[in-house]
Amino acid sequence: MALVSAWLRIPFWQRVLAGFVLGALAGWLLGPRAATWFEPLGDVYVNLIKMIAIPLVFFAVINAVGALHGQRSIASLAGRTFLWFAVTAVLAVGVGLAVGWIVKPGLGVGALQVASDYTPKDVPKPLDILFNIVPQNPFRALSATAAGKSADGANIIVPSNGTVLQVIFMAGLIGFAFVKLGDKVAGLRKLAGEANDTMIQITRFVLEFTPLGTFGLIAGLVGAYGFEKLLPLGNFVIALYIACLVQIVVVYSGLLLSHGLNPLKFFRGAAPGMQVGFVASSSFAAMPVSLRSVTQNHGVDKDYAAFAVPLGATIKMDGCGAIYPALAAVFIAQYSGIELTMSHYLVIVIASVLGSFGTAGVPGTAVIMATVVLSAAGLPLEAIGYLYAIDRILDMMRTMTNVTGQMLVPVLVAQESGLLDRTVYDGASTQLGVDEIPVGEHPVVEAMRVEERA
Repeated sequence: MALVSAWLRIPFWQRVLAGFVLGALAGWLLGPRAATWFEPLGDVYVNLIKMIAIPLVFFAVINAVGALHGQRSIASLAGRTFLWFAVTAVLAVGVGLAVGWIVKPGLGVGALQVASDYTPKDVPKPLDILFNIVPQNPFRALSATAAGKSADGANIIVPSNGTVLQVIFMAGLIGFAFVKLGDKVAGLRKLAGEANDTMIQITRFVLEFTPLGTFGLIAGLVGAYGFEKLLPLGNFVIALYIACLVQIVVVYSGLLLSHGLNPLKFFRGAAPGMQVGFVASSSFAAMPVSLRSVTQNHGVDKDYAAFAVPLGATIKMDGCGAIYPALAAVFIAQYSGIELTMSHYLVIVIASVLGSFGTAGVPGTAVIMATVVLSAAGLPLEAIGYLYAIDRILDMMRTMTNVTGQMLVPVLVAQESGLLDRTVYDGASTQLGVDEIPVGEHPVVEAMRVEERA
């Protein structure tokens, strides 16, 4: 009991970091056996996160929109949010191009082979994405996949991440109906608030498994991957990590400073979401942690955060949708001996920014985005297969960049709109999970006590 209490007193980010270090050590020492023994821990953790994500978004959006009562313009907030999504995406593309031009990862690379498990991705039509925002069956949209119609009228299956937009759409309609009906649905509005509180509490429980899940994910990755796949494309890996760090440390910090906000306090509060994004390589999986981070650690208004964070987790991809396609285009042009002109660069910027919104919710977003950009710029598409062998290592840093940007924009908009609690933000907490409850009353500890008494 004392050991559990002592563990729970350690700041959340330190527990996650301990899981990361121990997982890397286990993977290095045990090799492929680590993937067999420990990877299931990571899979269970990711499933737990995904289990709570959809109902959390559903009830949070209903509660947020239903509480408006005409007091706040959601249209204005949405406009500001989309504007900052686009601005940060343009800056991310510029960072990717600049790092590619300086580091030159495509020069001096020997002959490369297409990854054996690479299959070309079909790029969805823009109308397919648009039409499938409206679910045919809202209950099916709450499940893992949802049926939909393509622009040609063909039946298609919308990937699980794609249902987040459908859930936001349906929940928003329900919330607006609550506003329109007023006191007639006071009971339903109260029930939605109670359901939202329940999902937040469940989220706290699940987050306590993050250190263990991190251990399993990293142990499995290091044990199964090794270093042999990284050597031929080491310069590209280094270039991507540099570009993402520049975007996070320089660009995001500059935007925070321009809004009168301390970047160190932002990163301190964002650390839990960034850590989960890195180890899970999924913005969707990190979304519940990101939502808790921006409200609990940054002080963003909960109603606005309930709209902005899930939306960002679906369509805001600075790492996957902007930096990676731009850097991949430069790499492939250098490797193939193709000289990029100013028109090429302009096409890359436009295709990356617009395409990142158009491929929302599609699995393998980074590869899809790279395919869109290369096709628009007239570069060889098959060259994407060279990078696919190391995609898991790349995806960790890309996703952490995505998640950081998804937390940044709500903070910026909240500061502009007076929806940021500066007392909370300046407090710069890194704690997350069930930390509002005194450790002596910690639900995990209390459950153990009940079991012992029984």
